[in-house]
Amino acid sequence: MKKIAMRTVKGVAGLLPKSLKNHLKKNAKLTELYSTGIRKSGLFYGVPSKKVQKRQYQRFLARQELDVSALLSREPLSTLNCNIIFVGGNTLNIEKSLSSLKQAAVHAESLVLIAPDNDNISGVNTVDSLSSALSQLDSTKPVLLVRCGDTFHSGFGALYQRQVDHADVVYCDTDSVDKHGKYVDPCFLPDWNPDLQLSTGYIRTGVLCSKLLLDGLMTSRCNSISALIAYIAIENPEVTFKHLPYTVLHSETSQQLAIDALAINDMQKVVGKDIESSEVQGEVNRCLWSTSDKPLVSLIIPTKDGRELVKACIESIIDKSTYLNYEILLIDNGSTEVESLEYFEFLKTQPKIRVLNYPGPFNYSAINNFGVKHAKGDVIGLINNDIEVISPRWLDYMVGHALRKDIGCVGAKLLYSDGRIQHAGVVLGYGGGAGHAHKYFPRYHPGYLNRLAATQNYSAVTAACLLVRKSLFEEVGGLNEKDLAVAFNDVDFCLRIRELGKRNVYCAEAELFHHESVSRGLDIAPEKAARFNRELAYLQNRWANVIAHDPAYSPNLTLRSENFAIKEEREYISSSDS
Repeated sequence: MKKIAMRTVKGVAGLLPKSLKNHLKKNAKLTELYSTGIRKSGLFYGVPSKKVQKRQYQRFLARQELDVSALLSREPLSTLNCNIIFVGGNTLNIEKSLSSLKQAAVHAESLVLIAPDNDNISGVNTVDSLSSALSQLDSTKPVLLVRCGDTFHSGFGALYQRQVDHADVVYCDTDSVDKHGKYVDPCFLPDWNPDLQLSTGYIRTGVLCSKLLLDGLMTSRCNSISALIAYIAIENPEVTFKHLPYTVLHSETSQQLAIDALAINDMQKVVGKDIESSEVQGEVNRCLWSTSDKPLVSLIIPTKDGRELVKACIESIIDKSTYLNYEILLIDNGSTEVESLEYFEFLKTQPKIRVLNYPGPFNYSAINNFGVKHAKGDVIGLINNDIEVISPRWLDYMVGHALRKDIGCVGAKLLYSDGRIQHAGVVLGYGGGAGHAHKYFPRYHPGYLNRLAATQNYSAVTAACLLVRKSLFEEVGGLNEKDLAVAFNDVDFCLRIRELGKRNVYCAEAELFHHESVSRGLDIAPEKAARFNRELAYLQNRWANVIAHDPAYSPNLTLRSENFAIKEEREYISSSDS
């Protein structure tokens, strides 16, 4: 009943004129009441119904047609000249693929089908492996890898041809064709995301790359496009990728849940080269990178009082963690409660724990910078005092990522006390600043295209539980204690690490509670609201380019909520007005 009532309220709110909504938002009590009601109603993550999604996607397709036409009208229509290899999929529908090629501005120098048991098809060479297919092709022409049965949009070739000289690998968004011939289930992909490729194989068709690039790989071990791209992610990290955010390739069957026989076994061979071991759960690869050196990890926990929270946090680390080479630095920021002070004195007697005093006003950035100066470990862990370990191997997974030379910050999957998602990667642009991907989703929900369940790269992660090499922390000067004392300091820190050429990682295997209250109201004290607005303005000015386009998020998805819904028409209008 409560859900129905709040859905009605939310619907009415959506119909109000923008000027009136902006006026109502200035009423702090009304805003808090609405926000709390939405949370309690169960409309937390608000995934649109399938009917609404289909309607939204039809509107998107209409807009896409206009955008593609305008884009291609600016220069003479060019044809993509390439070799084409059809891989996997439904080989019985190869004729559909060939038929759609005729109007897609694609000229095939050679057509090769990897299907050892299939009858020969006129004009198509049939082979039994990718390496055999490559041996037959002209090395001067790029190679297009497509799943059998996929069909092409009329602008496919022209869009790809525009990118041939600008990237080593080009790929696009895809969708599916239902039984009525309508396009449904769009897969709106991020820009190149190597760790997402290892965990889900999200790029699985419509891949254009040079033959020389493919010849340099161990293609004899892999006949899956997804696994082939994973090989590139590991063996040739300097390769440049270009993502075309248009659904210009259509699959006969939904790709949203299928991992394309990414041959999970093939993936295990891939990751086994650089990774100590791997576990497979469901349709996501779980990769445990080597921690054989077992470096010391300094876990820094700031607090003011909070005895019970600190006790639960530290005891969970000690009792549950399978990675044992760590120290805990508890930074006391002016505690006054007797029970907390007594407990902190007890902690001073415990092995692996040091208690340091940081006097003065609360400044999250300054407190953690102080802690890092006293840390002895090669790896730093920033941990909130309300964190509680769930997964015993959380540090094994996170340290494994942190030790990779191309990785910067590593964040965890954090849950509210009631089991819903609090953090699973940070997306720039949410609310004009930054927000948490899949916030309020249920713990075991796979998320959009399995992205909640999968380890991957995000532009930023939260410092409520963040690991990073101490050398990197010091190289960027730590957290910004001058401009970002409380909010967005972790986002800014991650983006500065990213500027070093490092990728940040959301580690889905590391699950912990973050006992931040789900039901607490907004902090509406005037001085704190003013401080928040100043820090938001700093973030918006400093990182305007990433807020405008976060490479870990699709430009076709909404920035009004954290649920990966399709961007609505009014969002395009408001962005063009601004």
